[in-house]
Amino acid sequence: MNDGLSSILICGYSTEASQELSEYLGKHYSTYISYDVNEALHLLDENPIDLILAHHRETSFDAISFLGLVRISYPETVRVLAGNLNRQEMAEAINDAAVYQFLPEVWPVEFVELMVRRSLENRELGFRHRHLSREFKIAEDVLKKYSDQIVHTMEDGHQFDKLVYCTRSMATLCNMAKKAAKTNLPILIQGPTGTGKELIARAIHHHSDRSNQPLMVHNCGGMSDELLHSELFGHKKGAYTGAVSDRLGLLAAADGGTVFLDEIGDVSANFQISLLRFLQEGEVKPLGSDKIIHCDVRVIAATNKPLVNLIKEGLFREDLYYRLNGFQLNIPPLSERPEDIEVLTEFLAKRYAHSIGRKILGVAPDVIKQFQLYNWPGNVRELENEIKRMVAMTDNGSFVNIEYMSPHLRKLQAASEILVESLELKGLTLKEKVEQMEIKIIFKTLQRFRWNQSRTAKELGLSRVGLSNKIKRYGIQPNAVASLQS
Repeated sequence: MNDGLSSILICGYSTEASQELSEYLGKHYSTYISYDVNEALHLLDENPIDLILAHHRETSFDAISFLGLVRISYPETVRVLAGNLNRQEMAEAINDAAVYQFLPEVWPVEFVELMVRRSLENRELGFRHRHLSREFKIAEDVLKKYSDQIVHTMEDGHQFDKLVYCTRSMATLCNMAKKAAKTNLPILIQGPTGTGKELIARAIHHHSDRSNQPLMVHNCGGMSDELLHSELFGHKKGAYTGAVSDRLGLLAAADGGTVFLDEIGDVSANFQISLLRFLQEGEVKPLGSDKIIHCDVRVIAATNKPLVNLIKEGLFREDLYYRLNGFQLNIPPLSERPEDIEVLTEFLAKRYAHSIGRKILGVAPDVIKQFQLYNWPGNVRELENEIKRMVAMTDNGSFVNIEYMSPHLRKLQAASEILVESLELKGLTLKEKVEQMEIKIIFKTLQRFRWNQSRTAKELGLSRVGLSNKIKRYGIQPNAVASLQS
């Protein structure tokens, strides 16, 4: 069997049909075959089965009764029933076995595979919905339980829903987002991957007049035009191969609410035209349909690629850009707001500890210090993953300490300490001592501003060129010992 794949139990079919289905579905799934009920129940006891494809044959395999037993003992397993069923048998299958889908007696294996894939996708979406609901409830409980401690730890920290920050740049951004939320204008969110674009989109929806209506989220990256059009605009049965039933697109489903479109910069030129039409007229035309649906939806789009650059490269329509850009929110990377690292670390550590039932005393100061030495190319998402791993390794009733930090982060400490020690040991003349002090000040200031030379030069009262010359002269490099050049 293929480890890590979804597992399918094929039962009740003839030997020839079972082998054909197993061979075709086995390209993408782990498959098991059974010809009688007792064997099928044994396979369910011994293996994690994700979906059952049962063929009902009244004289040799009572699939309806079998799936009724499965519903009780294995409720998470998707149940699909095939065969020539009369109205009474279908009603029994729905009421007693809660069958997810019916298949006709004879169906091409290609269509069976498509149906299986859709069934498992919906099962996964159900799992994710329940998981996110639990996570949201945990987050609410954490905020209630630790509200006083969080306020004390964060000092000047603030929150915009689940977005935590203390820097002025983020405060300005969130204030603008709150104002934008009260309008019906489309919003364009730009920022590097992992900075929290979806979090701020959810916060905007929560603070808008549409908060009681649905928020639909969709990532547009890497999807074909046909599939993307189907997801957002919907389709009619038979509109394309595999369209076995009508589908209501996200835009129509979100009528009165909000749709968040992530990675909008990746959509094709053809789809940009369809989206532009919707933004201009509020019209949705499902694939394969002549009927136009009008819906009132607020669009929030996000991208990690500046759309202005894509326009210059001829990859994005300028008129669509202006339609999306009712309000523009640019989220700075974590490297440009190191002051946020401390409040984020404390908040994320407490939240995750609570979610896994772990009691921690807090985060050790040297952990924060190490975090502030790192550039965080993966932004808040990378920081969160590091914190989760460290909290998971921390004992109950203990501080999260540097012992559990990833090696590449711990090494940063050694580099900075060696630099300081080397500066203290060198220097005989007054000129050399002054140069060493200058190196130390420049190095520490560059660290504080995440090696942003423009901000460092402004802080030190130097020109950008003057700072660059000193860096070259002294050989100052990130995470390395600077050598004094005479």
